[in-house]
Amino acid sequence: MKKEQTTDKAKLFDALSPEDKMKLEIAEELGLLDKVQEGGWKTLSAKETGRIGGLMTKKKRELNKLKEMNEAEK
Repeated sequence: MKKEQTTDKAKLFDALSPEDKMKLEIAEELGLLDKVQEGGWKTLSAKETGRIGGLMTKKKRELNKLKEMNEAEK
C-alpha cells in the first residue's frame, strides 16, 4: 500500500506547475510537508509561510542567475 501511495504522490507532483513543485520541495526540506498534506497550506504559521516564500525567492534568483550566465556563454 505504501508503494501505491508513493506512486500517487509522484503523479500528483508531476501535474503541478514548476513553482508549486518548488514550494512543496522547500516545505519538505523544512519538515513541513506532512503538516501541509494533512491540513493544507492554511495550517502553516506566518513565520513558516514566510520562510517558504523567502527560500523560493532565493532559489528563483539563483536559477535566473545561472540562466543568464549560460546565455552569456553562448
